[in-house]
Amino acid sequence: MTKTAKFFLFASALLLLPIVASAQVDSFGNIDTLYAELTKIDDQNWSITVSLTNDEPVVGLAIPFKMTAGPVRIVADSAIYTGGRVETFAFKNYRADTTIQCVTLGMIANLGPTHNVLKPGNGRLVTIFVSSLDGSTIDKLTIDTTTTSPNNSLMVIADQFQGADTIQSVDRERMKIYPVFVIKE
Repeated sequence: MTKTAKFFLFASALLLLPIVASAQVDSFGNIDTLYAELTKIDDQNWSITVSLTNDEPVVGLAIPFKMTAGPVRIVADSAIYTGGRVETFAFKNYRADTTIQCVTLGMIANLGPTHNVLKPGNGRLVTIFVSSLDGSTIDKLTIDTTTTSPNNSLMVIADQFQGADTIQSVDRERMKIYPVFVIKE
């Protein structure tokens, strides 16, 4: 191998290192996948159907999205959890931020003496409805994951400590799952 070829091989490996280091993490089996399906309802309204495929019981989810529609200002004006896989969770919420065109979804299975979990499987979690703020036509809606304040990033929390009142700090990191994100249009 020539010196030039070795240099390019080494440089390529260095450039790919951050990509490999930031790969999705799942300590419990297969990598989970979060799907966002974008659907146009009419000229001013779209929906985002959020689904998850998971192979372990889940007790919490954080799903922040950055939304854009070109120059059209938009807002995630509502979310429906009814009929979704997390319908029985103790806490289901969304927070829309029109300034930065983001929405943050939060779901927690238990906040008391319940024993809710999202069982392994796949299907719809929630549907978000997005509208134009001034009645302008939304030609194309695009979304991506982001991090919203204070520190919400795309994450799923596994339930591997059922019945435990406390969780060792070493195990807290292991419970975090960073799923693959797929957009369906």
